[in-house]
Amino acid sequence: MGNHIAALVLALAAVGQIGLAQAANAPEDLARQTITRLVDGKYDDLYQSFSPEMRAALPVAALKSGVGPQVNALGKLLETRPPAIQQIGGNTVLIVPAKFQAMWIDFTISVNGAGQVCGLYMKPGQAPASDWQPPAYSRPDSFSERAFTVGTGEWKLPGTLTIPRSRTPVPGVVLVHGSGPGDRDETIFGNKPFRDIAEGLASRGIAVLRYEKRTKEYGAKMAQMRNLTVEEETVEDAVAAASQLRAVPGIDAKRVFLLGHSLGGNLIPMMLAQAPQAAGGIALAGEARAFEDVTLDQFEYFLSLPGGDTPEARKQLEETRKAVAAIKALQPGHEEGPPIFGAWPHYWVDLRAYSPIAQAAKSARPLLILQGERDYQVTMKDFRIWQAALGGRANVTLKSYPALNHLFIAGQGKSTPAEYAAPGHVSAEAIDDVARWVLAH
Repeated sequence: MGNHIAALVLALAAVGQIGLAQAANAPEDLARQTITRLVDGKYDDLYQSFSPEMRAALPVAALKSGVGPQVNALGKLLETRPPAIQQIGGNTVLIVPAKFQAMWIDFTISVNGAGQVCGLYMKPGQAPASDWQPPAYSRPDSFSERAFTVGTGEWKLPGTLTIPRSRTPVPGVVLVHGSGPGDRDETIFGNKPFRDIAEGLASRGIAVLRYEKRTKEYGAKMAQMRNLTVEEETVEDAVAAASQLRAVPGIDAKRVFLLGHSLGGNLIPMMLAQAPQAAGGIALAGEARAFEDVTLDQFEYFLSLPGGDTPEARKQLEETRKAVAAIKALQPGHEEGPPIFGAWPHYWVDLRAYSPIAQAAKSARPLLILQGERDYQVTMKDFRIWQAALGGRANVTLKSYPALNHLFIAGQGKSTPAEYAAPGHVSAEAIDDVARWVLAH
């Protein structure tokens, strides 16, 4: 849902730190001071303002090697806007919109009763509509869009239904986020992959429903949920959205599919098991392995990049290995302790019981698995696991794309975190492949 690149702070990509337990804020002066220190690279001063738990989760070395390069990639800080403030669980939670040269960023900062920063992360803000241009494959005259609410009650989510102009019922697709608090477009810097997919598929005769992820819409509230699992984070809303889409006039109720990206792709088999009337599932860059193992691979990859093998980066890698070991050591019924990779221990214990491969093998419904070969977040290692386990099944289609990264945007050479800052669009080839597959089922 996406994420994510810098440990426990950045939620800029679809895989990386979960960022649930860090969704909190701080009084105005300290919040602005925190942003200033982060932008100016005053990491020692920033670290001194942290609570003990934050210091353990985000040491100075991680700030320097993981967070700093990501913040620098945003360019100059141009302005900040008045924050939204609320009280959550004894903490003051403050969300500060900040405009950088590259994009808008929402800083979420928490201050505890002792006046310490106890939560900090950043995620893409809502860029002005003029900053995003439709891809060439979008045909706006062929579809319409309208507001759509997913779910009911305390967790209802605002969304958008993009529906083709058609006199006959059309198939539908529900888009499911990666890890982290993603918006309905899965915005990452100036890129909006879910909006690309929605307009691309709608231009090809397929309705698409996308919505704000629960951890974005209710992030501060969910940060207090120590028993949170992927069920509440992702699965419940996706299953509800599929059910609601089936009931929309003009939708072919027998042809509603779930499409998940990254964590959403990993959870497609689980969601299909809970949505028996869904027609099938599509996994884009879905992890086949444990989340913590995928995360460790990412940090090892960073050292292979030009200039990436630094003492700070090696220290951060060692801290990541310790975090992975801590997750592996967790036992059911003994789930106390601080967050790991931004999620409480219960989250990891619950997720361990789930195998996307084993769950997918139980289903006869159609499954499409796509992967970018330049993806360093969910890699070809995961795709080959899907291939080995499911490649011989008549209901499963698999395909990889040599030029595509984790966002299914084309590029050259080794993919890097900075690549996400360059505006692009989801590959037309991938859009066409998804459309053909949906229309054929």
